[in-house]
Amino acid sequence: MTESLSFPHRRPPFAILIATTATGPLAMGIFLPSMPGLMRVFDAGYGTVQLTLTLYMVGFAAAQLVFGPLSDRFGRRPVILAGLTLFVAASAACLAATSIETLIAARIVQSVGGCAGMVIVRAIIRDLYDRDQSASQIAYVTMAAVLMTMIGPVIGGYLDDWFGWRAIFAVVTAFGAIVLVFAVFTLHETRMMAQRRIAVLDFSSDFMALLRIRSFCGYTLQLSFTSGVYFGFLGGAPYVMMELMGRSPSEYGLYFLLVSVSYTASNFIAGKISSRMGIERMIVAGMVIAVVGTTGLTLLWASDLLTPLVLFGAMAVVSLGNGLAIPNGMAGAVSADPVRAGAASGLAGFIQMTAGAGAALLVGALLADTATPLVGVMLGGTVLAVAAHVVGVRPRPAPELR
Repeated sequence: MTESLSFPHRRPPFAILIATTATGPLAMGIFLPSMPGLMRVFDAGYGTVQLTLTLYMVGFAAAQLVFGPLSDRFGRRPVILAGLTLFVAASAACLAATSIETLIAARIVQSVGGCAGMVIVRAIIRDLYDRDQSASQIAYVTMAAVLMTMIGPVIGGYLDDWFGWRAIFAVVTAFGAIVLVFAVFTLHETRMMAQRRIAVLDFSSDFMALLRIRSFCGYTLQLSFTSGVYFGFLGGAPYVMMELMGRSPSEYGLYFLLVSVSYTASNFIAGKISSRMGIERMIVAGMVIAVVGTTGLTLLWASDLLTPLVLFGAMAVVSLGNGLAIPNGMAGAVSADPVRAGAASGLAGFIQMTAGAGAALLVGALLADTATPLVGVMLGGTVLAVAAHVVGVRPRPAPELR
């Protein structure tokens, strides 16, 4: 069933793993401040414009089902290079788009290419490290990925104010091209065994085997609902901030720094201590902090005290918890079956991004003249994350001897 690959086992520089992971999240986050303005540029409703985010997330999710198993069979390097090439081409198409329909289509293709780095780098890390060590390393690359998602709005807000929305895609195209060039020369293969054949039925059998593992399902649902809180915020915060509160894209980006700093610090902490503390304690600590953040936001909203500082401050607390829970949840999911690490990374990422897209779509569809849908989705997501971990991951009591 397997054969040794002919290339030597060389560890890629960690910098290229971080940069490759960051391409897709950068493209997702940097575009957010431009979304309300595109309503006027293309004479479209907010629901239509929001498809540039929601369908990006759907494409990002669906492609992981393919890239993960492909990397298990053909190796990590060729698949990740193909994804980066597609990402650069689609980013250039976004730059040249002349209608909202063309932009949406190009964003879907961009998301497919951008997801390759995210899903395959997690598998590369699992190739190189054991379960607890991989949690620390995944925390570092996750920190880079989400940092790009979070500082992206800051960069994008100023680019939009100074040069217009097309400048955003010029920057993304250039970044992707630079990463691709460095990846060609430095991103070496890490999977030493590759399967000889590939078929859709092989994919489905891998996925079904993973879905029969209780811990895989528990970790995956926990990180998916946790991520849904964040993506629901991404889908609704620009509208709440700029349409309901009357603030500018650059001001939105500046407030987003609170979230960025919080998540970056949390991922750094997770990277330092996850291998010592263990993934279970890290996940529990993260979920407790997230519940505090969303509960506080709900109480302040119910008291009619919602301001930009309250909204982004609460999300900063949630991000502090997410930075502990998400990378450790992903490490648990990918470690559920090390033989299928690529498939596990892809399937977990698919479910994670599908939950995120659903949360963003739900918030966007319900938002009108109040922030109620945004607050409700954030609170509900944290509650579901806690339930998923308790039911799916918590050890079952041993049967009593009679």
